[in-house]
Amino acid sequence: MSDGNKAVLKVGIAGLGTVGGGVIKILNNHEDLLAARCGRPMQVTAVCARNRNVDRGFSVDGMAWYDNPVDLASDPNVDVVVELIGGSDGPAFALAQAALNEGKPFVTANKALIAQHGEGLAALAAANDAPLRFEAAVAGGIPIIKALSEGLSANAISRVYGILNGTCNYILSVMEETGAPFEDILADAQKLGYAEADPTFDVDGIDAAHKLAILSSVAFGASLNMDAMYTQGIRNITPLDISFSAELGYKIKLMGITTIGDEGVKQRVHPCLVSLQTAIAHVNDVNNAVVVEGEPIGQTVYQGPGAGEGPTASAVVADLCDVARGATNALLPAPQKPPTTYIDMDGHQARYYVRLTVADEPGVMADITAALRDEDLSIESLVQRSHAAGEPASVVLVTHETNETKILRSIERIAGLDFIAAAPSYIRIENL
Repeated sequence: MSDGNKAVLKVGIAGLGTVGGGVIKILNNHEDLLAARCGRPMQVTAVCARNRNVDRGFSVDGMAWYDNPVDLASDPNVDVVVELIGGSDGPAFALAQAALNEGKPFVTANKALIAQHGEGLAALAAANDAPLRFEAAVAGGIPIIKALSEGLSANAISRVYGILNGTCNYILSVMEETGAPFEDILADAQKLGYAEADPTFDVDGIDAAHKLAILSSVAFGASLNMDAMYTQGIRNITPLDISFSAELGYKIKLMGITTIGDEGVKQRVHPCLVSLQTAIAHVNDVNNAVVVEGEPIGQTVYQGPGAGEGPTASAVVADLCDVARGATNALLPAPQKPPTTYIDMDGHQARYYVRLTVADEPGVMADITAALRDEDLSIESLVQRSHAAGEPASVVLVTHETNETKILRSIERIAGLDFIAAAPSYIRIENL
């Protein structure tokens, strides 16, 4: 140090894809601004990627190049390691362990890594007095980790929920706008780069589940537990469901919901009908939103872009700024961790949307209501679309609050009736 200025924070980056390139661009384009805000300048001194001979739109001249990402950790000219490779194991996990064992701060955007190994990495970070930071792993450009761990630290958090996957939100939004089926919109999302060639992690809810597990741990001090996560994706949502939902005053969103109570922490990811009168119903396209409820603050809402170069790189650089200022570990479990328990959805209490495709014949509604009555279920509202004579009719029921066991038994009974023309479907209605 000289003239009162702190030494340069030397950054090593593993992974020079969209986000890695975005980080370098921000550090270059906002060099003076970041130095002023973070108390010291930052410089990328070493990088690792699969291919050296690619025009990435930015220069890596003057940066040490490593073919093996783990080697970044032992470079004496690297103060902090940034992992943007992806994957819960393999090189990403090896690099995390190597960096923390070296006592070097570790910054990542890798939600799968933190969801699967975050607790062990947090212990390693604490043992070596090295910060573990992962703001970019959840909700892209929304600073929700910092909000939970710092801004809301005076609050007893009771529930966290939100739209945590931009791909699913985009697909559902465009299905609503166009009336096109899931498969067509998914194909378009893949062409636009919003969905991977293998979209399983996104559309089956796994990506959202990783993020929700992290939010549970930060919000409640709970153990990271992917096994205690009910997960359901959006593959079975149809344009007809979206249209009926709108008619009833709802939108369909893939939601991640985590709560804490006497039985511990419960976390679930699945499609929900949410009222058009809630703010989260109007979060569309690839945007994410997170709602936090606690005492004494009540409810706070965070919304913004959930993925992409700018938002994710912005969150990574924010973590680097925290490291430059002397940040500590972002995972601070409670002294006595509350258990994370798997939700038995059979006992889940909610109102339900049930869609039936029935033959146009007398006595249909009488038999349906009898099946519901036998399970002590009552109907809050009913919608039936006009249809051509002799063609099957779509009927939607909204039940009063009940539990999932009763709904499933009723649906099974109804599905066996002669006039049912297609498998019934149901979606939970979430009270937000």
